[in-house]
Amino acid sequence: MRKDWIEQDVVLDTGPLAVPGTLTLPSSGPAGAGVVLLSGGGPFDRDASSGPNKPLRDLAWGLASHGVAVLRFDKATHLDVTLMTSPGFTMTEEYVPHAVAALDLLQKHARRVFVVGHSMGGKIAPRVAAAHPGVAGLVTLAADAQPMHRSAVRVLSYLASVGDDPAVKELAEEVARQAAAVDDPGLTADTPAADLPLGLPGSYWLELRDYDPVAAASALELPMLLLQGGRDYQVTVADDLSLWRAGLGHRPDVTIRVYEADDHLFFPGEGPSTPESYLAAQHVDPVVIDDIAEWLRENI
Repeated sequence: MRKDWIEQDVVLDTGPLAVPGTLTLPSSGPAGAGVVLLSGGGPFDRDASSGPNKPLRDLAWGLASHGVAVLRFDKATHLDVTLMTSPGFTMTEEYVPHAVAALDLLQKHARRVFVVGHSMGGKIAPRVAAAHPGVAGLVTLAADAQPMHRSAVRVLSYLASVGDDPAVKELAEEVARQAAAVDDPGLTADTPAADLPLGLPGSYWLELRDYDPVAAASALELPMLLLQGGRDYQVTVADDLSLWRAGLGHRPDVTIRVYEADDHLFFPGEGPSTPESYLAAQHVDPVVIDDIAEWLRENI
């Protein structure tokens, strides 16, 4: 890829915890479109590093080569992983303050700004847009719509079926019991995190249980591009994209595309996707980047 962009370090200071980020600007001049990238659930850095791969960096560099300004940042949980298990912690707290600060900064470098979220970053994208009046549209990549505690059970069951590690089956059974605790009407913010999936506190699960990303997106009068990998076992066409289609597929300002060969990280390949496949050095499908860039051009 020819490097026709420049990068500079930035800091997003929301008060309690400032996070560093990278602003990628096209060297060709002022950008019409700018995007804030939101990574998936977990303590990811600004590149969403996974093994040797950096899918958000791929997106940033690829979009910048199309003349798009891009801002990506380390999640607060990457700087302080203990936040993930802190009492009172929520998905909104994890994403929204820094995303809004990023949009504020990006507005100085682009005529119109958009939110581009991967996985949980796509799930929270409608809430980010609702919190910032300057957002011109949303792009989601493998955004989960199925309740996360149920999808965790489904994912672990899938991994148990494609492998022969008895520990995975045991973990799937344990997470199924913990997921039932999330569905329990008696769930409170004080429910011990050890009794809940992924060790996340009750406050986190209470918000997730009540949050419907499709309904949140439906309430926005914004154009949207919803992208999904056909080989994705974490967020799937059947379990998640079907919900997005049911809620938004009728809208003329919503475009939905499936890349049949791509996995959760939008790496193209063949055969069943597994966690091990993320460990081989790969790059985001260039067709995905081209399609996002074209959609942005059509909506500035």
